[in-house]
Amino acid sequence: MNTGKSMTIILHSGDLDKALAGFILATGAAAKGIDTTMFFTFWGLMVVKKGGPGKSKLSKMNMGGLGTSWMKKVMKKKNVATLEELIKDAKELGVRLIACEMTMDLMGVPKDSLMPEVTEIGGVGTYLDFASKSNINLFI
Repeated sequence: MNTGKSMTIILHSGDLDKALAGFILATGAAAKGIDTTMFFTFWGLMVVKKGGPGKSKLSKMNMGGLGTSWMKKVMKKKNVATLEELIKDAKELGVRLIACEMTMDLMGVPKDSLMPEVTEIGGVGTYLDFASKSNINLFI
């Protein structure tokens, strides 16, 4: 079911709550037939590194890791998908996951350190190609 609509999301933050929001929006849009692209830059790139989702912490109320542990416990109790599950779901739903090439170069992130769900690497021009044709553009 393709609606002819599209959405792009720049994930600039590696914070757990912000990454969850980005992937919830992406999977929700893709499930509604909206062609969705996520572009991971700076700290957002760390979310899609192998092992990265498990290292994400809350942006507020982290309290030395206690807040993050509490949030994950509540999410499990309420059957809310983990960040790892959302990344897999996004790929299965056809969300395009693009790692920022410049950020990879700046932060010394080799391609083989990315999660297998990330199959594209591109620069700002790649993102702009999608964003310029998109109905919805978000920056998280």
